[in-house]
Amino acid sequence: MKVLLLGPNGQLGSDIQTAHAAAGEPFQLIPLERERLDVSDLAAIGPALNGIAFDVLVNCTSYHKTDEVEDNAALAFAVNAHGVEEMAKACAARGARFIHVSTDYVFGGDTGRTELLTEDAPTAPVNVYGASKAMGETLIRLACPDHAILRVSSLFGVAGASGKGGNFVETMIRVGRERGALKVVSDQIMTPTATADIADAILALLTRGAPSGTYHVAGTGAASWYDFACEIIRAAGVEATVTPCTSAEFPARAHRPAYSALDNGKCAREIMAMPPWQDALERYLKAKGHIG
Repeated sequence: MKVLLLGPNGQLGSDIQTAHAAAGEPFQLIPLERERLDVSDLAAIGPALNGIAFDVLVNCTSYHKTDEVEDNAALAFAVNAHGVEEMAKACAARGARFIHVSTDYVFGGDTGRTELLTEDAPTAPVNVYGASKAMGETLIRLACPDHAILRVSSLFGVAGASGKGGNFVETMIRVGRERGALKVVSDQIMTPTATADIADAILALLTRGAPSGTYHVAGTGAASWYDFACEIIRAAGVEATVTPCTSAEFPARAHRPAYSALDNGKCAREIMAMPPWQDALERYLKAKGHIG
């Protein structure tokens, strides 16, 4: 089996390559870097993919700088929706499976939500990024029958987030050590997820097979960003206080979902069980050398 990987150098792409090597390379993994295919160039996607032999395409690319995206909607929909559609069409034309990474930000408009979101919950994005990703999902379903759309949430990985200067975990540790105090929003509920665990799930999906459809591949449990920060500071042994605040105290260009925590029960049944986010955080901190 030949698996083509787009976005191989990001947090998730890096962990997919690591997991693939650790598993003894059960298939041929072909990384395709941005230098070889710029996914913002829609006209180039089809010809580039048609020139490569593959059985599965794993797409880890996206335009995900949430605040910046608000002022660059055309580029967001080009990369996250229409570019994805071109990938799906190329897969369908050759009978290949398309595995696409989406986001919990397709949700958020259900402001009264308090229960974990299942795959069949209505999408209701509250920012341009989420809207572009939701449209990408729809276009995939129309273009390629053999697909797996993986919604992920609040990622942290050893490679750091491309273009974001690290990830939330590293930011909390750094600022906590520098200032001894943190103020973090407590009214946004999500599911912290280690990219290493998503990578393991993608390998399981590839090697064991799973029905086409949408899956919530996120850590088990839910937390506010404040809860997550408290656990980071405690587990890493940082001497700092963490104080909760509201989103209104930290206004951003793009709205964030008040609730986007994902139910991963379908993933557990069809692919693999995802660990609790606290366990994932501890493993991450050990991998990064923050704890012994």
